[in-house]
Order: sequence, then structure tokens, then C-alpha cells
Amino acid sequence: MQQERDRDVIVVGGGIVGAATFYKIQQRFPHLRLLLIEKEPHLADHQTGNNSGVVHSGIYYKPGSYKARNCVEGRRELVAFAREHRVKHEICGKLIVAVDENEMARLDAIWERGQANGIEDLRRVDARGIREIEPHCSGIAGIHVGCTGIIDFRGATERMVELALMLNPDSQVHLGEKVLGLEQVGSTSTVRTDRGIHRAHTVIVCGGLQSDRLAKNDGVRFPERIVGFRGDYYELEDHAKHKVRHLIYPVPDPRFPFLGVHFTRMTDGSIECGPNAVFTFEREGYGRTDFDLKDTADALSYIGTWRLFMNNMAYGIEEYRRAFSKRLFLRTLRRSVPSLGMDDIRPGRAGVRAMLLATDGTMVDDFRIERQGRHVHVLNAPSPAATASLAIGGAIVEMVVEQLGVGQ
Repeated sequence: MQQERDRDVIVVGGGIVGAATFYKIQQRFPHLRLLLIEKEPHLADHQTGNNSGVVHSGIYYKPGSYKARNCVEGRRELVAFAREHRVKHEICGKLIVAVDENEMARLDAIWERGQANGIEDLRRVDARGIREIEPHCSGIAGIHVGCTGIIDFRGATERMVELALMLNPDSQVHLGEKVLGLEQVGSTSTVRTDRGIHRAHTVIVCGGLQSDRLAKNDGVRFPERIVGFRGDYYELEDHAKHKVRHLIYPVPDPRFPFLGVHFTRMTDGSIECGPNAVFTFEREGYGRTDFDLKDTADALSYIGTWRLFMNNMAYGIEEYRRAFSKRLFLRTLRRSVPSLGMDDIRPGRAGVRAMLLATDGTMVDDFRIERQGRHVHVLNAPSPAATASLAIGGAIVEMVVEQLGVGQ
């Protein structure tokens, strides 16, 4: 066991939200001694490092919501950070494409939200305009979102932590260390891990796929539960990469909680197609047959999971069919890029989304951050949390300063 150490602030979780919070606190209070604890051997090993790599504009989100505000502010801050600190990125723009008349009303609603959220560099395009931007894409109308981009989120996470450590050499990062318990006694918070005990004034938990368990372990009471959804990707073969220049998205169906299968040119030049969205039997399992008994029992013993299944049965069955059928996946891709063939795509990687699911089977859409004494828990940080990470980190700093008194 390691000897107990005193810290001013401990951040639990080395994804981009945890890294951004670590960086923001250290930037504002360089004298504070911070500790970042991550259970994996590398930063950004789960949601951050396995997402679509898109810098989202903020066009989809309900005006006035925490998501909408933080996505727009966070995107601008993230892009400025990437430029200043040489994180690989590109502001390449994306197309949201309607392929038939039934989608036009939804496309109009997205346009109105974009206007209400103050998204810059938006323009409507017709079928001809779509082809000028993406010659192989087919649609009757679309929205070009010029401020959307792509970024290396792993690289951004690592750079945030590097910069924080440069500000105070007494701050530290512990990788490969798992948090087992949290406790508050008097003016001291204790974090117990599989490698020792750490004490601090304040603890901030950015637990991602484990956020509900860490919060409930800390005494936070809430009825919802995290349920994992795996997203599988395909990649375009080299000979087919010319068919997608940048980003192509469908018009999302509001009946379903995800944006749908889309095309993304990544910062390494590859082009990913996906993801689908299927219930996963292991929160941190990326294979189609991965299974964890505790994760499965937690999910299937929860009424919200079954209500989600019942409310979205047809959608869920179709998603599972696509997960195991290249031909069905291709059929979905061909709605936007009709010339794609079976030999144009190959199986790619997978990611897992952490969704906070309510007891009625609906997904908690907005970001949620809760305070428990001197502890702050990020309970729900779905997409676009990576884009909004610096804004979320800034908001957490304000909670720490104003409510917990750190740095005064």
C-alpha cells in the first residue's frame, strides 16, 4: 500500500472531461496540488478514444439546454486550444442530408435550432449544392455546417494533462489505478484505490461508463442508471475513399436517441462509416460477443432497460441485424452514397456510449453534474461532451470555487 498523500483536489477519470477539468483547475489555480487517477494504463481509453472524432457544432440541441450552451462555447474553445497547442484537427464542415420529402420538416427544425443556438457558418443547399460539396452523395436538400470539424481527441486529452503538469510539478497523474471507494469525514475527502489511500479537500469524479456506480458509492441518490450501447463502425477501403470528402450525416429521427449512421473522414485520413447502436452486455466491451455478468445483471434488472427495449423494439431489432450483417449495414450507407458496394467497406473498430437511462426507458438527454458535499460527480456526459469538454471543465471549476471554496 502506498503512503497516504495530501492533495488539494483529486480528479477521478482520465477521459477528456476529466483531463479538461484537471487542466482548467490547474490553469486557474497553479498553486494547487492536483492528482488525476485513471484505472486504465492510458488516458482516453474508453469513450474519448473510441468516439467518432467529430467536433460538433451544437446544431441539434434544444436551445437553452446545458448541452447547447456548452457545445457551442466548448467547440470554439477546443478549436482555439487545438490551434494553439498543435493538436491534430481540421475544420472541414459537414453535410446533413435529407434523402426524401418525409425528412424535410425535420431538416427545417434542425435549421431553426441552429439559428437559435447561434451556430455560425450555416447554409441551406439543394440537390445540386450537395453534389458540389460531396459529388457522390445523393439527397434532395441539406444543411452545410461549416464550423463542424474533426480532431484527435486522444491527442487533445494528453495535451491538456501535459499542460496542467507543466503548471505545477507537484501535481501528478496515476495511471492503472482503480478507485474502490470515496468518503468524506470532516474537512477531508478520502479516495481509496487498489494501490493506496489519497486524501484531498475536494474530489471531482468524471467516471464515464462507471459514473453511476462511483456516484452511488459516494452516497449520491438518483433513480437512473448507466446503460451501455456499443457502436460498430465500418471503414472505406482505399479505392473508395474518394467517395466521401469530409462528413456526411443523415437527418436524425427524433423517435430514436442517436444521430444515425454517418460518414467521417478522420484525422489520419481513414473514413469511418457508422456507428450503429446496440445494447452491450459489457460496459467496457468492444467486441460483438463480449460479456460481463455484473454489467449484464445491472442492466437487465433495471426496469428502465426493459421499457427502452419495449419502446424501441423495431429499431433495436434492426440495429442488431445490422451489427451482424455487412449487407444490411451497406444498405443504410447507400441511402446517402448510393454507389457504395460490398467491396468498398471493411469492418472497423467499435465504441461504447454511456447513456443515463431513466426509469421510464427514456435517455437523459442533457448533461448532468451533481454535488455531494465537497465532491462533484459528472453523472451524464453523452455526445457532444468531448467537444464541450473545456466548457464543462470550466463549469466544474466554478462549482468548486463558488460552492466548495477551493482556491479562496
